[in-house]
Amino acid sequence: MSHVGVGPRAVTRSVAFLTAGALAVPALAGCTSEESSSKPLAAQDVAAASRAKISDGGTLRWAADSVPDTLNAFQSDADATTTRIAQAVLPSMYRIDETGSPVRNPDYLESAEVVDTEPKQVVVYKLNQQAVWSDGREIGAADFAAQWRALSGKDSAYWTARNAGYDRIEKIERGANDLEVKVTFSRPYADWQALFTPLYPKDVTGTPDAFNDGARRTLKVSAGPFAVKKVDTKGDRVVLTGNPRWWGEPAKLDQIVLRAVPRDERVSELVAGKLDLAEIDPETADEVGLAAAPRDPATGTPLMGPGGTPAPGPQGRSAAQALRSWAIANGSDEEAAEEEVLAREERQEAEAKARRRQQALSGFEVRKSLEPAYTQLALNGADGPLADERVRRAVARALDRGKLAKAVLKPLGLPTEPVGSHLALSGQPAYADGSGALGEQNAKEARALLADAGWVSGGPVKKKDGEEAAGAEKADKDKTDEADAAEKAEKDTAEQDEQQSGGDDDGTYIVGEDGKNDGGDDAKDGADQESGEKHSSGKNTAQGGAPGAYAPKGTAAPAGSAAAPLAKDGKALTLRFVLPSGPGSETLRTVADRITDMLKEIGIGTEVTKVPDESYFKDHIAAGEYDLALYSWPASAFPATDARPIYAKPVPAADGSLNVAQNYTRVGTDQVDQLFDRAMATLDQKEARDLLRKADSRIWAAAGSVPLYQRPQLVAARKNLANAGAFGFETPGYEDIGFLKKGAQGSRPSAPSSASPSS
Repeated sequence: MSHVGVGPRAVTRSVAFLTAGALAVPALAGCTSEESSSKPLAAQDVAAASRAKISDGGTLRWAADSVPDTLNAFQSDADATTTRIAQAVLPSMYRIDETGSPVRNPDYLESAEVVDTEPKQVVVYKLNQQAVWSDGREIGAADFAAQWRALSGKDSAYWTARNAGYDRIEKIERGANDLEVKVTFSRPYADWQALFTPLYPKDVTGTPDAFNDGARRTLKVSAGPFAVKKVDTKGDRVVLTGNPRWWGEPAKLDQIVLRAVPRDERVSELVAGKLDLAEIDPETADEVGLAAAPRDPATGTPLMGPGGTPAPGPQGRSAAQALRSWAIANGSDEEAAEEEVLAREERQEAEAKARRRQQALSGFEVRKSLEPAYTQLALNGADGPLADERVRRAVARALDRGKLAKAVLKPLGLPTEPVGSHLALSGQPAYADGSGALGEQNAKEARALLADAGWVSGGPVKKKDGEEAAGAEKADKDKTDEADAAEKAEKDTAEQDEQQSGGDDDGTYIVGEDGKNDGGDDAKDGADQESGEKHSSGKNTAQGGAPGAYAPKGTAAPAGSAAAPLAKDGKALTLRFVLPSGPGSETLRTVADRITDMLKEIGIGTEVTKVPDESYFKDHIAAGEYDLALYSWPASAFPATDARPIYAKPVPAADGSLNVAQNYTRVGTDQVDQLFDRAMATLDQKEARDLLRKADSRIWAAAGSVPLYQRPQLVAARKNLANAGAFGFETPGYEDIGFLKKGAQGSRPSAPSSASPSS
């Protein structure tokens, strides 16, 4: 599964069109003041178990994407592994629960509440009296104040990635006693619960030098159930060990070893017994699921394959193939028999290797849920055709988001509901489906939007030297070709008969090559070019053919498969679709292929460019070198703060460039900015949710990005590992992770589908 996207909150939101006048938003769907009744589409899958069922001790070997360059989550080069380490070793005033909402963390915080709103907002934190740093010092106001000064943005000597929220604090002081921290805000701040998570000791945040360099490779002082023992860059691992000064429930594990393992190598490491927990791709999930399936006691082979299908015999060979092999090996043709004996030996060796591999994987199971992140189609509105809102809306209206979500999630046995919000996911308090502001998928209305923007079918296209004509010029060329063909038809009859009987041309067309003879009567009969409705099934009934792949020569192309190319001012409507080329991005490329087909149906062409993963985001998405792209954003419990830079209207910088913050689509409006600002400033949670839903509806209407589906989360875990796996929204409880006692079992959610993961 592709992981092109931006990392968790502590990292991503850190770094990472109509510009005037009123934005018309049809009906502003999703802006209701009623409470959302949504729930998470998929439960977490962690083999939950009580601490009493878990053994004391052991080492968890957990695959990570990297050994982080820094352990300071507030620096720009922090990553997902930085966040994972911070969660295990540092204080967090609030954690995220299973619905994606913040909840007080009682290990550090007895209470936190807004005690005044006039003349200033004041929050008083009452700390757990047992909470101490690993050096024995109490956690207190000095740590809060040092972190505020470092992240306030007032001192440029601190190399910080973000200051959201901290820039609204006026002062921090000791409360009624050492366990109270009083925070006074200069401006109201709705997302105050987002602050001081994680909380670093004043030793790290007290000076610019300590902040910039003191916590990159080590954390000498911590205050979680674990502490950082070693960051081993040569061995590609980070070792966490139990914190002896931890006052909460003691960690069940002795150690957690985070190993940097590339995703395409994880299955090999699982087979070798070098990992206990690893996020995996659908293909690996298939293999693990097959290895864990019930087996034939006589042969040891799985009784069922992926998706509940009967498993094939050894190496996928049928009984008939095995019988034929035996017959050849024991036949009278000595040369053929010798070759078959050698081939059988090679197959037996491969089968033995496959059995050993399956046996090694049989101790694992696939735990699956939906990741707290969604994949979107981004439309770059900076220039080109997509600078016109009507073209962006046409692209968005051409997409069948339900089909795209099903293509990714249904084979995995996960819920296939498309994402309906840019700012929250189903189950979160702010979630409401705002897609009605854009409208449902409708090819006819999409084509009407394009026509209104001046993109018309058959318009003249200026051709380059050696380039085939298009639009009206191509139509004229086709007519000439048809006349020549008719004149020549009788002369070629005999030759055609010969080719059909013994030549290479078998009298069929292949789907995807329909456009090689545009303008024919068959194409006219096959589809209504205006409505896109099908007039024929396109089903292949020829015996022995692959369904949907071939049809007799002369059969009309499948209806609605493509509209005539559109053009304007001598230029065809073609969009640059940039995709990552790495081995973990197959799903994105599959989704891109389907999107390309959907756009072709309304006359929009695409030029697909595949680029290396390492340059995809920096050199293309962030740099604006694309028209269409697929990448992901994480969900946030604090969308007013975290989503604002993603959708804020770009503003000119002092050097004349455009400051886009994290708005890589370059599409934004003043109205959206104002709604975010109001949501960030109100302390009424219901009002804040209503404002965010209105903002989301306007973001939908501007069509700078189109949410598609919540990303799948597939994790291979040892069957006896408890309280770990596909965590969903919830922050892991690291002290509760461990290996089950003999005979104990963890609890797993019932699957929404009987299908096992499949690619």
